[in-house]
Amino acid sequence: MPDRNANTVASWLKRHPGIEVIARDRAGVYADGARRGAPDATQVADRWHLLQNLGEALRLALDRHRKAVSAAGKAMKAETGGDEDGNPEPSVETSPKLDGLRRSRRHQRSELYAEVLDLRTTGMSPRQIAPRTGMSVRTVERWLAAGGEPEHRRPPARSVLMDPFQEYLEGRWQEGQRNGLHLWSEIKCSGFAGSRATVYRWTAARQQCSSTAPSNARWRPPSRRNCAWLLSEDPTLLDEQTEQFLCHLYDCAPELLKAGDLARRFAALIRGDDDAGLEQWIEDATDSELASLAAGIGRDIAAVRAAITQPCSTSPVEGQINRLKTIKRQMYGRSGYPLLRNRLLAAA
Repeated sequence: MPDRNANTVASWLKRHPGIEVIARDRAGVYADGARRGAPDATQVADRWHLLQNLGEALRLALDRHRKAVSAAGKAMKAETGGDEDGNPEPSVETSPKLDGLRRSRRHQRSELYAEVLDLRTTGMSPRQIAPRTGMSVRTVERWLAAGGEPEHRRPPARSVLMDPFQEYLEGRWQEGQRNGLHLWSEIKCSGFAGSRATVYRWTAARQQCSSTAPSNARWRPPSRRNCAWLLSEDPTLLDEQTEQFLCHLYDCAPELLKAGDLARRFAALIRGDDDAGLEQWIEDATDSELASLAAGIGRDIAAVRAAITQPCSTSPVEGQINRLKTIKRQMYGRSGYPLLRNRLLAAA
C-alpha cells in the first residue's frame, strides 16, 4: 500500500470482499481501517507484537525508575566487590577509541535531554521542541515519557563459530596453552570452520581479561533493557546474584515487583490458549507501572482475545515485510512508491 493510512486500508478491503480474518500488529490505523473496510472480519492481534509491547512497557517502567536501578547496582557492587564503574569485561570488539566515542555520544544525549527539559519547562510542546533540537516529535515524546535519554549499551556480542568451542578453549587456556596457532589447529580438527584470525582475537581478548580482572568473574549491573527481561523471567530460573540484585531493586522501587508479576502473567496468557484471565489482568494492571499497556489492551480486547484463542498471526508475511524494508532503505526513499512496488512484486 502507498501509505500507512486507515482510509487506504479500508478502501483496499472494500475492493477485496470476503476476507474473514485479519491478522495485524497493534497499530491503531490498521485496526480502524479493518473495522471500516471489513466490519464482519475477525481481527487478530499478532502475539509477537503483543509480547514486544510488553517489553517496551517494562523498559519504560525501568526508565522511570532509573535511580532505583542505579542504587540496586551500587548495592550489589558493594556486596560483591565488583567493578566500581560497572564496565563490561573486555571483548574483541572494545577499544579505547570506541569506548571514547561511546562516552562522547552518551554525553551528547545527556546534553540534548537537558535541552529538551529546559524547553519543556517553558511550556513548549513536543511538536515545538522537535525542530529546535533536530529530533523527531516521537523521539521527544519517548524521552519525556521515559524520564531521560535512552541507554544504548548492548550486551557483549557472541560468535556463532566460537561458541561451541568456548569451553574447550577455556580449559586449554587454564592448562597454560596460550598459542593461538596451536589452539586453532586443535579445534580445527574438531570441526571449527573459522580462520586463525578469529582464534587470535579470542586469545588477545582472553589475555586482556587475565591481566585486568581477578580470577573470579566480576559482577556488573545489567542495563535497563536487560532488567526488563529479568522482570519478566521466571524467578526459579535466575541465578543467586541476579535474585540478589532484584531484591535490592524491589527494595528501592516496590512498584517494579508488581510490574514483574503482571508481566509474567500477561506473557503466560499470550503464550497459552485460555483468555479467561485477561479482563482480571487488565483490572490488576490499571493502577500499576503497566497501566498504559493495560489501557491499550482494553481498547483492543477483542483482537487480543483472538490472539490467545486463535492460531492466526502475521508470521507468514514477516519475511516479506523485512524484504520490503530492506529494498526501501537501499533506495533511500528517493525513487517513490511505484518503483518500490514493482521491485517487491516483480519477483512474485
